[in-house]
Amino acid sequence: MSNHAVAVLRGEGVNGVVHIHQKSESEPAVLKGEISGLTAGLHGFHVHQYGDSTNGCISAGPHFNPFGKTHAGPKDENRHVGDLGNVEAGADGIAKFEITDSLVTLYGVNTVIGRSLVVHAGTDDLGRGTGDKAEESLKTGNAGARAACGVIALAAPTD
Repeated sequence: MSNHAVAVLRGEGVNGVVHIHQKSESEPAVLKGEISGLTAGLHGFHVHQYGDSTNGCISAGPHFNPFGKTHAGPKDENRHVGDLGNVEAGADGIAKFEITDSLVTLYGVNTVIGRSLVVHAGTDDLGRGTGDKAEESLKTGNAGARAACGVIALAAPTD
């Protein structure tokens, strides 16, 4: 079993590559990537349920949520496995990031292999939306349209 995966994200003018590495099943995964073509600022970033792009990024389905939790931030205990928070693009439209996450895994029944990574057009409110935004906040984080997506695929081992 490889301990490395990759997702090539494609969208309307938004492109990126994200590498996922997990040294062992008991250690956190590290997601390292670069996405270009974004507007400056924060963009929601999630693992979605399906590795399906037959109808664009919408076919990726909802956030990956095998434990039936509500949407939240990546540091919250009660969250979707797919809730990775936001990535930040600079004035040049490029987001470079490294995220360490203890729920994302390349191993076992809840592997992210074969699912999708999605970057959104807007900011993820991390499940803290209020008023008329509260209900959707607990599902999606109000992150808006899907700017780009890519299937998480097994890659050659790195160590």
